[in-house]
Order: sequence, then C-alpha cells, then structure tokens
Amino acid sequence: MKNILLGVTGSIAAYKAAEITRLLVKKGISVQVVMTENAGRFISPLTFQTLTKHKVYTEMFEEMFYEDVRHISIAKSADAAIVAPATAGIIGKLASGIADDMLSTVLMAMAHKPALICPAMNTAMWENPIVQENMKKLKTYGYSFVEPKESELACGSSGKGALANVDDIVNAALLLLENSEKQSRKT
Repeated sequence: MKNILLGVTGSIAAYKAAEITRLLVKKGISVQVVMTENAGRFISPLTFQTLTKHKVYTEMFEEMFYEDVRHISIAKSADAAIVAPATAGIIGKLASGIADDMLSTVLMAMAHKPALICPAMNTAMWENPIVQENMKKLKTYGYSFVEPKESELACGSSGKGALANVDDIVNAALLLLENSEKQSRKT
C-alpha cells in the first residue's frame, strides 16, 4: 500500500483537502494528514481522522510519548507528499528552508521524496514576484506543482489563485507516485 503525506495549510480551500483525502483513500492509498495551526481554523482535524482512520498531526511538541522522533518517522513512512492547499507562507518556508512547525519540518525531512504543491491564494498574492520566484526555486529542487485555476475567489474578485480541481490534484498525485515507483525500480 502506498502512503501519502497530505499537508493542509490555512486557506479557505482547506475544505477541498477532505475530498482529496477521500478520493486517495478510495484508490487504496494510506493518507497521513499534517495540518498547520491555521488550517485548523478552516477545517477540523476530526474530519481527516474520520476519512483516513489515522491520527492527524497539528503540533510539533505535543505531550504524548513516542518511541521515535515523530516528524522523522512520518517523513520516512510517506512515499510522497501533497500540500493542498499550499499558501504563500508554506511555499516561502520551503523555498527558504524554514522548518518551524510540524508540516514544514516533516516536508524538510522528505527532501529525497517527491512532493506536489497545490497553491491556493488571492490573485495578487499569486502574482507576487516573491511567490513566483519561490516556486521557481522549488521546481529546481524537484518539487512539482498543480497551478491554481481562474475562478471567483473568497474575497469576491475573480482571477487566478483558486485551488485546482480536486480530480486534477488526485491524478497528479497518482502520477507522481507512479513515476516515483518507476524511478526507485531503476535505482
């Protein structure tokens, strides 16, 4: 069984991550969800626990005892990562090597595994040259992207920045896993 880490960040599009989770589980993929604190303001971890039948991680330093280093063991067990929705904040953290919460730390520990970033943000943020430069940088490190679509945004304006269609994200994730498996068989 393939294992995917699904990172969920603080965007209004976080509710769509539940459908991504449901579709991946339906395909027989084990999904481990790690949420940022801000993601929890949009959707409950309980939603993902119910869909995945796994604990959802939100905090770096919870008061439970584990025999392993949790962020490292999560990274080791995943075959690939998806961040959907990915805010400008998480894209900037990854591009700058900042690991200051559970999600960014797990993603940093997955340096040699495929990752799919699915941005969702306001058009002005999407078009910001800093965000665009951070994405270019991540692409040079091997990160894949499913670009946002043009749509009406939460702020009421229309433009590019809405999370891509859920089916497109799931198909890209499946392709990423397939290509990763082919690559690992070659090496």
